[in-house]
Amino acid sequence: MKIHFYKYQGAGNDFILVDNRNNAVNHHNPELIARLCDRRFGIGGDGMMFLQNIAGYDFEMVYYNSDGQPSSMCGNGGRCIVAFAKHLGVFDSETNFLAVDGPHYAKISAEGDWVSLQMIDVDTVNRDQDAYVINTGSPHYIAFAENLRDKNVYEEGYAIRNNDTYRKEGININFVEPTAEGYFVRTFERGVEDETYACGTGVTAVALAMAKHNNQSGHITTPVKVLGGDLNIRFDYDGLKFTNIFLEGPAKKVFEGEVEV
Repeated sequence: MKIHFYKYQGAGNDFILVDNRNNAVNHHNPELIARLCDRRFGIGGDGMMFLQNIAGYDFEMVYYNSDGQPSSMCGNGGRCIVAFAKHLGVFDSETNFLAVDGPHYAKISAEGDWVSLQMIDVDTVNRDQDAYVINTGSPHYIAFAENLRDKNVYEEGYAIRNNDTYRKEGININFVEPTAEGYFVRTFERGVEDETYACGTGVTAVALAMAKHNNQSGHITTPVKVLGGDLNIRFDYDGLKFTNIFLEGPAKKVFEGEVEV
């Protein structure tokens, strides 16, 4: 059979998207997902998503990492599927959809390429020595770094992700360096098992960790630069709980096509 697909990217985090509202594609096939995400033998992508109907919401987001396995929440993937749903005419400017970590609200610009995605509330921030560990829909390890542009993120991220503490469940490793405007972040993602150009739940986790680290509270806006561009995180923090968390950034269609499977 042939699958009609769309390719989207959000700050360089790229995804294969399929309109599966007719349930024509049985996507419980890790080998197929991994092959389609392969950058040499498939379409190529950090992950693959299926937009499906579900009662009570505009749509459901079903996400797989590039290794073909079901994944926890993907923030940039969430922004891209919102732009995709807008393209399909599923909603106009605001939407409520269901993802693996629960309901999400999102708003898209009139131009259709800037998405503000509400993330889950966070009330737990843990420490692993000098690093912060936060779950923003996916688990994240946040460590300070110097000369981050020159760091071997793959090597160091791989080592932390596969140490005795995190090997079994896996964790995403974020290295953060303060800048004049905000922060520069590079991320090693589990499931992709490599550095990606951006990680939405990762930059969200970094923004929350930095607010706690700097003893900030109130309404906070945090600009973050990643390899793929610029993202923005805004939220409220009362010293105990992070609420009204929004991940904001670009989400753009790259191309569409058909693939034989």
